[in-house]
Amino acid sequence: MPLFSQTIRRKIVGIALGLIVLMVITSMLSMVMSGRVGVLLDELTNRYIPAYGDLARANIRSLERALALRRMVIAKMQTPPDEEGYAAQLRVFRETEPLVERETDSARKLINEIIADEATPSDNAALGRLDARIETAVGELRRELADENAKLLKQLEAKDFVSARATLTHIESLRDLFSQRIDAIRADMLKQVFASTATVIRHQRQAIIVSAIVTVLAAIVGLVFAWLVSSGITRPVRLLLAGTREVEAGRFDQPISVSTQDEIGELARAFNRMVEQLRQNERVRETFGRYIDPKVVQGLIDRPEIAVDGERRLMTIMFCDMSGFTAMSEGMTPRGLVKVMNHYFTVMSAPVRRNRGVIDKYIGDAIMAYWGPPFIEEGEQAQLACLAALDMADQVPALQQQLPDLLGIRHMPAQCDLRIGIATGEVLTGSIGSELMMSFTVMGDAVNLASRLEAANKVYGSRILVAQATAAALKNSVELREIDRIAVAGQSVPQGVFEVMARKGELAAQMESLRTRYAEGLAAYRAARWDEARTAFNAALELVPGDGPSRTLLARIDILKAHPPADWDGAWRMEQK
Repeated sequence: MPLFSQTIRRKIVGIALGLIVLMVITSMLSMVMSGRVGVLLDELTNRYIPAYGDLARANIRSLERALALRRMVIAKMQTPPDEEGYAAQLRVFRETEPLVERETDSARKLINEIIADEATPSDNAALGRLDARIETAVGELRRELADENAKLLKQLEAKDFVSARATLTHIESLRDLFSQRIDAIRADMLKQVFASTATVIRHQRQAIIVSAIVTVLAAIVGLVFAWLVSSGITRPVRLLLAGTREVEAGRFDQPISVSTQDEIGELARAFNRMVEQLRQNERVRETFGRYIDPKVVQGLIDRPEIAVDGERRLMTIMFCDMSGFTAMSEGMTPRGLVKVMNHYFTVMSAPVRRNRGVIDKYIGDAIMAYWGPPFIEEGEQAQLACLAALDMADQVPALQQQLPDLLGIRHMPAQCDLRIGIATGEVLTGSIGSELMMSFTVMGDAVNLASRLEAANKVYGSRILVAQATAAALKNSVELREIDRIAVAGQSVPQGVFEVMARKGELAAQMESLRTRYAEGLAAYRAARWDEARTAFNAALELVPGDGPSRTLLARIDILKAHPPADWDGAWRMEQK
C-alpha cells in the first residue's frame, strides 16, 4: 500500500511537474511569440498605416489646392471680378501648400524607420523604391507646380485670361501626373500594409497553433487556456478582417468594436480612424454630387462611352419659367433674391425628382429637365413629365404664401406663376463643353420646341403647353385641351399645341364645358367662320372669364377679319404680329 501510494504520489507529482513544465513552456512560448506579434503590430499600427494615411492626406491636400486654384480663376474671370472670393481662395491655396510636403515628409520618415528597423521583416527594397518615388513626385513635380502656380497668379493679377487658361491646363496636367504618382505610391504602400498584416496574422496563427498543441497535452487546463487564447486574441483579428472586407465592399458605416488595450486594440482604433477618414471623403463626394444629378452620374459610370460619343434617344423635354420674375426681383435685395430663387428651385425641383425626371440645368429663373432612357422607359416619359408639371403647378399657391414669410415682408411686390413647355422628340445626349468644364446635356429640335412652347404660354395666357408628339404619347393619362396649331421659329410645318388641364378624371364640370366650347370655337376659327368662332369663344369666357386662350383667339379674330390672309390654313406662325 505505501508503495502504491508512493507510486501514485510520484505519478501525481510527475503529472503535476509535467503540467507545470508544460505551463512554463506554454507561458514562455506565449510570451516570446506574443512579444513578436506585438512588435509587428506596433510597426503596422505606428508606421505602415500612418504612412499610408499621410500619403492619402497628401493627395487630398493636393486636390484641395487644385480646387482653390480653379475657384481663384473663376473668381477673377467673373464680371466684375470676385476679389473677396479670390482672396479667400488664395489664402486656402497658400495655407495648404506646406501641408502636402509635411504629409509626404512624414510618410517618408515612417518608411525609413521601417527600413532601418532590423527587428521586423519587411521588403526594404520595395520600401526604398517607394521613398525614392515619393521624393521624385514631391520634389520635381512640386517644383514645377510651384513655378506654374506663380506664373498663373501673375497672369491672373495681370488679367491675362487667355494665358491663364493655358497655364491652368498645364497645371492640371502636372497635378494629374502628381495625383497619378501618389495614387500609384499609395497602391504599392497598401500592398506593403497588407503584407505586414499578413505577417502579423501568420505569426498570430502560429502562436495559436503552438499554444493549442501544448495545451492539448495539458488536458483540460490546456483546453481552457487554448479557449482563452483563441477568444482573447483571434476574435479581434477576425473583426479586423471582417472590417477590411466591409471597407473593400465600399461600406464605411461599421466600425470595429474592440475593447482590448493591447496592440490589437490599437490596430483596431487606427483602423476605425482610417474608416472615418474614408467616410469623410465619401461625404465630400456626396456633396459634389449635389451639383450634378445622381442619375446622370450613375449613367455615366455604367456607360462612360455615351459621355464621349453621344447618342440619339427619344426623350421628353421640359422648360419651366417663373412669370413675373422681373417685376418681383426689382424690389428685392440681392440676398433676398437669392433666398427666393433657392426656395423656388427647391420647391419646383422636387416634383421633377419624384416623377423620375433629370434636372439638366437652372437658367436664370428657368428649369430645364428631361425624361427618357436609360433613366426611365420610353413609354412613360411623356406621362411622367406632364404629371410633374401638374405637381409643380399645384405648388404655386403655397409658394406665393411662403415667399413673403421667407423675406420677412407682408406681401410680395408682384405675384409669381409658372409657364411650362413640354416637347417629345429625338435628341442628342452627350457631354458638351470645353477642356476646362463639361456638362452632360441634351440637344435637338425637341429642346428648342419645349423652350418655344414655354414662351408661347405668355401669348396664350396658359400655364402648361405640350407639343403634338407629347400629347400623342400620353394615351389619355391626363386631361388635355387643344389650343392651336402653330409653327414656331425654325419650323415650317405647323403642329398642334395642347394645354394640360388636370390629371385623368379630375377635370371639373365647368372646365369640361370650357373645353367643349373652346373646341367648337377652334373648329370654326380654322374654317374661317369668324362670327361662329367669336360666339363659341365668348361662351367659353362666360364659363371661365379669365381663360387666356379664348381671349387670345378672340383678339386674333379681329386682326384676321381686318387683314384676311391669302393662304389661311388655320395655323398661326410665332413670328406673326
